[in-house]
Amino acid sequence: MNLTHRKPSFLDSILPIIFLVVLLGLNVTVFKDTGLDGSNQIALLLSTAVVGVIAFFKLKISFDTLLDGVVNSISSAMSSILILLMIGALSGAWLFSGIVPTMVYYGLQILNPSIFLFATIIICAIVSVATGSSWSTIATVGIALLGIGTTLNLPEGIVAGAIISGAYFGDKMSPLSDTTNLAPAVAGTDLFTHIRYMVYTTVPSFGIAAVIFLIMGFTYDTKVSPENVESVLTALEQSFHISPVLFIVPAVVVFMIIKKVPALPALFIGALAGVVIGILYQPKAVEIISASADDYLNVEGWKSFYFVALKSMYGGFEIESENMVVTKLLKSGGMAGMLNTIWLIITAMTFGGAMEVSGMLEKITSTIISKVTSETGLFASVAGTCVFFNFTASDQYLSIVVPGKMYAKAFKEKGLAPENLSRTLEDTATVTSVLVPWNTCGVAQSTVLQVPTVAYLPYCFFNILSPLMTLLFAALKIRISRIGEDKE
Repeated sequence: MNLTHRKPSFLDSILPIIFLVVLLGLNVTVFKDTGLDGSNQIALLLSTAVVGVIAFFKLKISFDTLLDGVVNSISSAMSSILILLMIGALSGAWLFSGIVPTMVYYGLQILNPSIFLFATIIICAIVSVATGSSWSTIATVGIALLGIGTTLNLPEGIVAGAIISGAYFGDKMSPLSDTTNLAPAVAGTDLFTHIRYMVYTTVPSFGIAAVIFLIMGFTYDTKVSPENVESVLTALEQSFHISPVLFIVPAVVVFMIIKKVPALPALFIGALAGVVIGILYQPKAVEIISASADDYLNVEGWKSFYFVALKSMYGGFEIESENMVVTKLLKSGGMAGMLNTIWLIITAMTFGGAMEVSGMLEKITSTIISKVTSETGLFASVAGTCVFFNFTASDQYLSIVVPGKMYAKAFKEKGLAPENLSRTLEDTATVTSVLVPWNTCGVAQSTVLQVPTVAYLPYCFFNILSPLMTLLFAALKIRISRIGEDKE
């Protein structure tokens, strides 16, 4: 890196962000909910160009330095990109194999519409605590719960909000979660002190969110008749062989994740197992999907099984049904369905990398720190910086690591124990990442659930309440641990 380049001013640093916000606002007006198709990606690239112009001509940063920063930023997101591809393969395989339809089939018979939203947030919380992964929770039980919810005539945004609220509870509280381990490591405390300290803000936030969903369930008129539910059950039976045996595959995947098998191989094994189960149990689905192949492919006999096995994972498929709700449910994009999301992640990390290597992110955050005088202001600054990094760096890990390093010294100077910082990082960076449409978490979950970020955002009550709760505790000085005091 060129160490002789000039440092950016605050105006230099904020201009690209203002430019990006304006373009994204125009995209919402013009393209509405199709922004993932390319308009938001172009907005991020144009904003990166603004960073490049300022950095090259005014700050005298070489193009190679900027490019290295962009490449390093994209490299940090490669694990997320690979996991997304595996989630695409798994969702297609589990749909073809009848696993998701079976979950929906039995779920419709067990879950009452009035308690469905409450049950959804609780189920997702339990699974995410057990697995330590919001992504895996949403990609497995989350997809099935969304199918059940839409069948019950509940708006997709509300159901997705309940799924994400529950999934991110576990992402914060599980000792198996990567962010739950990362935050205390950066702040300088131990894992279980961090988890105990998070209980104070996380449990009230989750409790309030659960109560809201419970009230919504009893007050929302789903207008679902037993006949409608029965027609969905019949349509599922006509398209798939429904059997409790199919639950073996998701049980194996959850077991692997609990046993700390990395997400990538666990999801890959889950996708392959889904394909094997599908070939054994779903001859009707094999026939329907293979019939959709172009004539020149000639997929007959053993070729049809091979075609469907790969097609379900890479390209997705659609199974027609007389019931429109079921037809919408029986549709998957496979790995190919994730490509727009991956494109958005790459362009978002391009913008974040250019902002970071040019020193613009550091300038904005250092300006914020210089204005902080009180303890409450310090907590608010951490929260604001985490959200800011989720918007600009587009990555929840950077939103934990960078503010954690920035504020560790300031917390120590004020006599605040490091668990204060680690809790604030989790209460803001982890949970708000999924609320940003171009953040890796936001684009991943909106793609997996096929629900736009702006549609589920107002109903992610846990994710919205968590930052507010941590600021309330700071303002009222509740459970603010001091260096040297007895933690017991």
